[in-house]
Amino acid sequence: MTLLIGALTLGLILALLALGVYVSFRIFNMPDMTAEGSVTLGASVAAALMVHGYNAFLATFAAVLAGCCAGAVTGLLATKCKINSLLSGILVMTALYSVNLHVMGKSNVPLLEAKTLSNYATDLGEKVFGHASTIDVAGWAVSVRDASMLISVFGFVVFVCLALYFFFRTDMGTAMRATGDNPAMICALGVSVDGATVFGLAMSNGLIALCGALIAQYQGFADVQMGIGIVVLGIASVIIGEALVGSRAVGLLIAGTVIGSVLFRLLVAIALRWGLNPNDLKIVTALFVFAALVVPNLGRKYQANRARSRQLAAANAQGVDA
Repeated sequence: MTLLIGALTLGLILALLALGVYVSFRIFNMPDMTAEGSVTLGASVAAALMVHGYNAFLATFAAVLAGCCAGAVTGLLATKCKINSLLSGILVMTALYSVNLHVMGKSNVPLLEAKTLSNYATDLGEKVFGHASTIDVAGWAVSVRDASMLISVFGFVVFVCLALYFFFRTDMGTAMRATGDNPAMICALGVSVDGATVFGLAMSNGLIALCGALIAQYQGFADVQMGIGIVVLGIASVIIGEALVGSRAVGLLIAGTVIGSVLFRLLVAIALRWGLNPNDLKIVTALFVFAALVVPNLGRKYQANRARSRQLAAANAQGVDA
């Protein structure tokens, strides 16, 4: 049960990363590599501020702003400097590695002595559940900290999803979606494509930096290497979510992205529980992503072939009757 709750909590936190990747990867059709630097930037900014005595909420907000700045730089390189969008993300990601080292002052910053959002969630849980160290969940003993974190993160992710959903239904959100679908059309309507792209990438990396800040506070440390390969996880979550919901509706895609992130994390936790060597974790992650990319296409081809077979069978039957 502890493993399950931990996987669910981390999956929900990583859902913020997946939502950020969804904005860049699906709304703007840009595989934004800035994510690998932004998630670490969010963690490093939040950790550095909390270690120096700043409030956890203020530190987290500063981390989001830092992520927005990183995304805006990528957008400016892609739109104003006319650099390829993928290369723009790689350039900013590479620069952020040094930035993160300067922000933290070293490669790893522990948060054992800092008052983090996890501590606030635990304090709130103790007020709700009493001063007992564990609570009973379906016959399993679960620590108050784990239960409090899961409930708090779930509520926060639901709030973010609702905010994104209602934003994409506004004029600005609709313009952003149209920018990714048909830039020429939206430009003819008087909307700045460059401005919408910069704003969208800033919002995307703000969400990703928020994810990094929450991961650092949940795990109790920030590390300069924590963002390596993280964009693959975000893309996998988006693809799995799309395959699950089978719809292009914005609300369902947002919900599917969150479900995909949680499901992906559960699959990793199950693989580790069954004795997977941690050294093979990246290989298993790549295989999960490969399956998420290939299986839906195979399913669609299989359904199309079956539909054609039924049509041919019906045509042959009509010919025989005639």
